[in-house]
Amino acid sequence: MILQAHLHSLCLLMLYLATGYGQEGKFSGPLKPMTFSIYEGQEPNQIIFQFKANPPAVTFELTGETDNIFKIEREGLLYYTRTLDRETRSTHNLQVATLDANGAIVEGPVPITIEVKDVNDNRPTFLQSKYEASVRQNSRPGKPFLYVNATDLDDPATPNGQLSYQIVIQLPMINDVMYFQINNKTGAISLTREGMFRGALVGLSQSEKGSWVCLFQRCFLFPSPLLLIGSQELNPAKNPSYNLVISVKDMGGQSENSFSDTTSVDIIVTENIWKAPEPVEMVENSTDPHPIKITQVQWNDPGAQYSLVDKEKLPRFPFSIDQEGDIYVTQPLDREEKDAYVFYAVAKDEYGKPLSYPLEIHVKVEDINDNPPTCPSPVTVFEVQENERLGNSIGTLTAHDRDEENTANSLLNYRIVEQTPKLPMDGLFLIQTYAGMLQLAKQSLKKQDTPQYNLTIEVSDKDFKTLCFVQINVIDINDQIPIFEKSDYGNLTLAEDTNVGSTILTIQATDADEPFTGSSKILYHIIKGDSEGRLGVDTDPHTNTGYVIIKKPLDFETAAVSNIVFKAENPEPLVFGVTYNESSFAKFTLFVTDVNEAPEFSQYVFQAKVSEDVAIGTKVGNVTAKDPEGLDISYSLRGDTRGWLKIDHVTGEIFSVAPLDREAGSPYRVQVVATEVGGSSLSSVSQFHLILTDVNDNPPRLAKDYTDLFFCHPLSAPGSLIFEATDDDQHSFRGPHFTFSVASESLQNDWQVSKINGTHARLSTRHTDFEEREYVVLIRINDGGRPPLESIVSLPVTFCSCGEGSCFRPAGHQPGIPTVGMAVGILLTTLLVIGIILAVVFIRMKKDKGKDNVESAQASEVKPLRS
Repeated sequence: MILQAHLHSLCLLMLYLATGYGQEGKFSGPLKPMTFSIYEGQEPNQIIFQFKANPPAVTFELTGETDNIFKIEREGLLYYTRTLDRETRSTHNLQVATLDANGAIVEGPVPITIEVKDVNDNRPTFLQSKYEASVRQNSRPGKPFLYVNATDLDDPATPNGQLSYQIVIQLPMINDVMYFQINNKTGAISLTREGMFRGALVGLSQSEKGSWVCLFQRCFLFPSPLLLIGSQELNPAKNPSYNLVISVKDMGGQSENSFSDTTSVDIIVTENIWKAPEPVEMVENSTDPHPIKITQVQWNDPGAQYSLVDKEKLPRFPFSIDQEGDIYVTQPLDREEKDAYVFYAVAKDEYGKPLSYPLEIHVKVEDINDNPPTCPSPVTVFEVQENERLGNSIGTLTAHDRDEENTANSLLNYRIVEQTPKLPMDGLFLIQTYAGMLQLAKQSLKKQDTPQYNLTIEVSDKDFKTLCFVQINVIDINDQIPIFEKSDYGNLTLAEDTNVGSTILTIQATDADEPFTGSSKILYHIIKGDSEGRLGVDTDPHTNTGYVIIKKPLDFETAAVSNIVFKAENPEPLVFGVTYNESSFAKFTLFVTDVNEAPEFSQYVFQAKVSEDVAIGTKVGNVTAKDPEGLDISYSLRGDTRGWLKIDHVTGEIFSVAPLDREAGSPYRVQVVATEVGGSSLSSVSQFHLILTDVNDNPPRLAKDYTDLFFCHPLSAPGSLIFEATDDDQHSFRGPHFTFSVASESLQNDWQVSKINGTHARLSTRHTDFEEREYVVLIRINDGGRPPLESIVSLPVTFCSCGEGSCFRPAGHQPGIPTVGMAVGILLTTLLVIGIILAVVFIRMKKDKGKDNVESAQASEVKPLRS
């Protein structure tokens, strides 16, 4: 036995050495607390670690949860003798100590932990081989009605023990649609949204499917009647049961090597009792005590929480629901205020989440006869002509009743109860019983007898009566024609230049109908002799006097004599049998005398357009005028300040006689004079505007005189200056497009030009080595026109000493500044002139003083002495 143990130890030692476990550090080391992880199912007799003992220790001792699997040799080799099973024990807690030759503990015991790591060696298993459940028709999608469960002995913290559920078969399968779904992690089985509505959604438009209703941050598709008819797939009457085959896989279902199990689920479909109740009809203004139960809703299971939602957002919502699902009306309803209500009943679970789609509740308010008829206005006014025929309609009285239309409650009867006055007799009017139309009953009316009637009309329904008042005004008929005071207003002679707007004649007609009505108002029309509309007639509305006025200029040449005929008529049509006769017509003769008139141009302004580069002698336009008396006309020009044009005196054609220039003036405006030849030589003037279109005939130039361009000398770095170009030609809305370049090759080493835009460029130095003097840079500018024109311009640039941003030039080098010699000469000349002026002044003052002394002496001789 001892020999066998020694042989076993020797074999382990040889294995230990052969596999490299003798290396210090990784697989061997001193005794200390350690943890080892070993996969279950590995081959037995595997070395775990070699502990090394320190003298006087000579052997090792192993205790703890060895399960007779773990061993340790005298040399410190820790190993296991049988295959490990994590499902039997996942962790082994061991202790290792070192002993001396006497068996006494030298070191330890030290804890050693063996963790058995899981491998996928167990298949998942359902807790039941068959499940049974029931689900309500139209239950809320996603709400579980059954859980299936499976177990796996492998470590749930690893993929080996992570299970995934899946529905693999649904029977029956209708329209290739899965009506059920399973949570792949929890095994919760619920209806899909398609399982609730799919049977109806296939092939339907959105309007056919129904409408979405959003409540409490959740939206529901409220099915249309068509949808409800089609969504019978999950219907206990049609398919009372379904069978599902459920699979479960470990490894999260993501591995081909995962283990699996299946189970069967039998599902019974029960009838859904969460249904909208039938529409409710309620009598308005009920006197019964409120609240009154009107209908009820019920969820499929107890414990639901019910509430109502007002779809119409009414200011007053007269309905409530209790937790039994009973719906009440809380106060009397008034049909005239609102004849129908639509609202929703909602069922929620204990967490406040809707259990299913809301139910639409309809309440119709039934009418009672609680409203009397009302008149359309305090007094309804009608008019009737005095010759109205019997039976003709005078008007319709339309009363109103707020009760429900087309019912006995709103059926109205009309009856005349009084006529005032009863002249010439009572009962002159009748009213249709149900239509309310008033008619003339016995005879035509006369305004002279009674101009107004008042009727009291009773309007009634089956319970109420109302009195309405009608006023009937008898209006005069147009049975009298206008009659002129005279039929001929004689002759009238006017010069053809009589002012437009002048009143030339007054006419008068009278009408015997009622004054200030359409029957007596008179309108005058010229019906003959004025086809050009040169005359018109204004009527005084108070007196019916007509004033004949000139509306257009008279013309001797076209209408020297006009026989004018007037007609007087009313705006209101005449009654049947009455017509206008010769009494409504009048006439006069208009003689127009000739006045010598100036020629008339066909238009006030003549306009022509030509290119500015047309050849001399080109026809650029023409004018036309006509003399009313038919005389010949001679044309001439006035205001041709540039001498560009001439006109043919006979034809009015205008020609160019000098080069035209758009830039000098366009449009070019002159006056054309038309003078009659012979007679009084009268003339008239018209305008001629010649618009010149542009040609590219002006070369580019600098936009201004650039004399102040400078750089501070010496240059510290290359610099640049900006300049602008222009020309006098017409440009498009985008402006000119000039190109710029240095004109001289000799300057290109010192200067360069770059374009900024169509009009501006930048002149830049290529280096800094410039002398302190003025440079003249030649720039070539091209306008790119048709044909293109270019010019070379000089751009003077000065390099000078600067101070405070200004250029200081030496005095001797600046034009207009005198030299030093010139300055001294100017100074001496100025001093000489000042000296001469002072000498003259001094001599003059001396002479004036001598003269004053002589005059004083003479005065002293004749001055009397005073005592």
